[in-house]
Amino acid sequence: MLARLEQRPGGELAERMQIEFLKLSAEHSVARMPAEGNRQPAGFVHGGAYCVIAETLGSVSANIHAGEGRYAVGTDINATHTRSITSGWVTAECTAVHLGRSMTVHEIVCTDDEGRRASTLRITNFIKTR
Repeated sequence: MLARLEQRPGGELAERMQIEFLKLSAEHSVARMPAEGNRQPAGFVHGGAYCVIAETLGSVSANIHAGEGRYAVGTDINATHTRSITSGWVTAECTAVHLGRSMTVHEIVCTDDEGRRASTLRITNFIKTR
């Protein structure tokens, strides 16, 4: 699993959404994605796009924590959208809230190019043994 994370950290959907990984660790990770190509018909970044970048970043962080021979699977995600982004980049910063033996919780804050919070998300991952 760790080798796959190094080759393609976010998988196919992250690639399709043009997510770029800037920092990856269990405790703190950062990624970004362009608004362009990830907007809904009204011109705002789609709420589901925030969920994708957050789940991707939180799951990669959880899998790094899980370590060799184990893997993390998402069991819950929630999002509160507080601002619309229409252009530029969405930057997602993921911070560990809990890193346990069988469960992780991460908070992900998505901001616009001016650093204004647009969405706050939380993901819980369950850690399994292969």
